[in-house]
Amino acid sequence: MPIPDSAPLGFTAQDIRNQAPAFDKRSPLRPPVNAPNVVIVLIDDMGFGGSSSFGGPCEMPAAERLASGGLKYTRFHTTALCSPTRQALLTGRNHHSVGMGAITEMATSAPGYTGIRPNSVATIAQILKYNGYNTAAFGKMHQTPTWETSPSGPFDRWPVGDGFEKFYGFLGGETNQWEPTLFDGTTPVRPPRTPEQGYHLSEDLVDQMIAWIRAQRSLTPDKPFFVYLSFGATHAPHHVAPAWREPYLGRFDGGWDALRDRTLARQKELGVVPQEAELSPWPSLAPHWDQLSDLQKRVAAALMENFAGFATHTDHQVGRLVDALAEMGALDDTLLFYELGDNGASAEGGLDGTTNELFTLNGLQDTVESVAAELDKLGGPESYPHYPYGWALAMDTPYQWTKQVASHYGGTRNGLIVHWPAGIEEGGGIRHQWHHVIDVVPTILEVAGLPEPYSVDGVAQRPIEGVSMRYSFADADADERHTTQYFEMFGNRGIYHLGWTAVTRHRIPWQTGAQQMPAFDEDVWELYDTTTDWTQSRDLAAREPERLARLKEQFLIEAAKYQVFPLDDRAAERTNPDVAGRPDLLGDRTSMTLYDGMRQLLENTVPNIKNKSHSITAEIDVPDGGGHGVIVVQGGRFGGWALYLHEGRLTYCYNYLGKERYVLRAPEPLTAGRHVVRYEFSYDGGGVGLGGTGLLTVDDVKVIDGRIDKTVPHIFSADETLDVGVDTASPVSEDYAEGDNAFTGAIGYVRIDIGQDDHSHLESPEHRHHRLMAKQ
Repeated sequence: MPIPDSAPLGFTAQDIRNQAPAFDKRSPLRPPVNAPNVVIVLIDDMGFGGSSSFGGPCEMPAAERLASGGLKYTRFHTTALCSPTRQALLTGRNHHSVGMGAITEMATSAPGYTGIRPNSVATIAQILKYNGYNTAAFGKMHQTPTWETSPSGPFDRWPVGDGFEKFYGFLGGETNQWEPTLFDGTTPVRPPRTPEQGYHLSEDLVDQMIAWIRAQRSLTPDKPFFVYLSFGATHAPHHVAPAWREPYLGRFDGGWDALRDRTLARQKELGVVPQEAELSPWPSLAPHWDQLSDLQKRVAAALMENFAGFATHTDHQVGRLVDALAEMGALDDTLLFYELGDNGASAEGGLDGTTNELFTLNGLQDTVESVAAELDKLGGPESYPHYPYGWALAMDTPYQWTKQVASHYGGTRNGLIVHWPAGIEEGGGIRHQWHHVIDVVPTILEVAGLPEPYSVDGVAQRPIEGVSMRYSFADADADERHTTQYFEMFGNRGIYHLGWTAVTRHRIPWQTGAQQMPAFDEDVWELYDTTTDWTQSRDLAAREPERLARLKEQFLIEAAKYQVFPLDDRAAERTNPDVAGRPDLLGDRTSMTLYDGMRQLLENTVPNIKNKSHSITAEIDVPDGGGHGVIVVQGGRFGGWALYLHEGRLTYCYNYLGKERYVLRAPEPLTAGRHVVRYEFSYDGGGVGLGGTGLLTVDDVKVIDGRIDKTVPHIFSADETLDVGVDTASPVSEDYAEGDNAFTGAIGYVRIDIGQDDHSHLESPEHRHHRLMAKQ
């Protein structure tokens, strides 16, 4: 692919009037007759026991509706982490095979961990586009290498380079649902409305998707479409309006232990686990509900109510999409995969949860008292919440562990619903065949009647590694065809083979302090017979050491085959591009000059001013009558800094994680005309996140100085950006409004210079690992 154009054969006349026979009429490329539309809907960070369609507490009527007309797959698996699952989903290959052994922020030079999809592995979007489909992606895309996410590209690993003709969404692991950082194709765009006007990202994504499908159906009704809808929900921040939380008030007061019991009972009623299934063991490091204080219980219950409302709101948008497809007459002939999670539920909210995830991402502990004081803002634009890890364990019922833990099914087993009225006769069916996310691509190709390509864009292709699930559509009792599968993430690893699993957990996902990693050879392996022990609850390692040894050997074979080796559990080393061996956009530069209109520059594409002395210099022209508005800004409401004019006066605001704001303001307004304004910061040193002295100058004349007592140690935002001339998302400062804050004068340039007194290396390795994992 692409399919070569064929040259006309036979006689060619000098005069077109004499052409005989006439040339064949050119026909547009179309896939085989009866190839269906294809839609993949992916929910973020939802465990197996979260959705009501699989027995969980979060009411998801759209999922239940699709399941009643389609099939539930109860033994469907992911990779335990965001980007690896997504790359495997879209390519049909294991995540290490496509270089996504972790996230691109932790990429290395090892083949299985480069963060770069090789050109020998085409995506399903490329394959379908080259076979006559229209293709589009909406939502979260976290596969683009971080060093390629700037306006300078290259763009061949952005969604538009991955085969999606239309992309509307965000790059990265998470975004603010009320005020997201969005791209249309490769162009930065702002949301069409503000939160006060009723904006929410999940709603916007489905609005955009419906509009695109309608246009496609109007203009080329004979051409099928492939759409990938990847919500930012239900990943933190858990943003949703209070009305969606209200139905859940009081439902979680009994705690996570009781919820696990209720969920398992409901799962048995639904038939998604067998009657003999047991609750898997509770981790000894996690507290039981009755060990919490009354205040901890109240806070935890509120955060879970908010999450459940968030999940229901997300599913409601899927319901709107399904209704729209039905109204267009497209639903019956659409093969729809509704994947309820890209990994297990997230345990990255800590013991008590938080209303400001950026605070915890910076290694700071939110007290339960401070969280309780902000519950009135919960879910709204002034919060950035995540629930306690006890709820994550409950959301993975009945399995052990959570997201990141690829060894156990709590990290890798997710509910899947497949809906295709034209091809699935048994509405409401349940399928227990064992499958993996790499099986989606071969299923699509078989249903569409398309061969696996051997060459794409002139590059020979590696074989697809998954198996089609089509055989199971009409036969609940068919022998499963995916019989062997390895798992690995950060040293957590396992192997499935013919019903047996051998697994070893290497790392605990919610620990942010120093963890002494054992040598890989010292990891303790467990053995489970999942034909009789569905939930990996009874370890048979001591009873069957020979079988365990064979399965460990099988893991070595599979891991060698798919580029898993060398195993890598490093933390600090992988966050340093030079040590890890990945490209770095900034390299050794200590200065960058920016210009008006440069916006939505992600944090890893601009100089890092944290934990060091630095300066920000700008040449501006102030209009007659005085100026106002943002000159340059980085971050947003929950952390960042801004240089701007307020009532004509030069102002610098440092936002310490939404907790405190330090403001330096010139005593007099700037006069009309050209000025060079400058902010200088002298860092105290001695650690990370400490204070220093700020100084404002105008035309080299000091106008004010003052103390900045605390600084953000590691990350301003998971998604908000550096912008010149306007603050594009949530405002850093309360001096100006969201959206209406553009600088009214002219900006010649903005230059950022960083000093040599960097103290960032003093961050603990384990915290660096936790910070990167929590925002993906």
